[in-house]
Amino acid sequence: MTTNRIIVGAHYGLRDWLGQRVTAVLMALYAILLAVVLLVKKPGDYLAWFNVFSPIWMKVATLVFLASLFYHAWVGMRDIWMDYVKPTGVRLVLEVLTIVYLVACGMWALKIFV
Repeated sequence: MTTNRIIVGAHYGLRDWLGQRVTAVLMALYAILLAVVLLVKKPGDYLAWFNVFSPIWMKVATLVFLASLFYHAWVGMRDIWMDYVKPTGVRLVLEVLTIVYLVACGMWALKIFV
């Protein structure tokens, strides 16, 4: 008995599974860091919020968080498109739109945080 398997992508499995776990841990650590910083500084106005994010270590942590968030979102959305959208053309369009959206969000975030 032969089975016809359709392989949608090669080498995604373990790398992306691990990538999502690592990015989830990084985002959780950032959330804890941000919560501690906000509890200590208790920013109440624009200048106080600006001062929370002005140290270079906080900028780097925020950029690592954002990169993790966008990669995590990309892997998740790509997996959803590959699993549930069967027409190849439609799936490709959705993947390209997802990339464009995530890149636009990344550029907007860089404009804000850098």
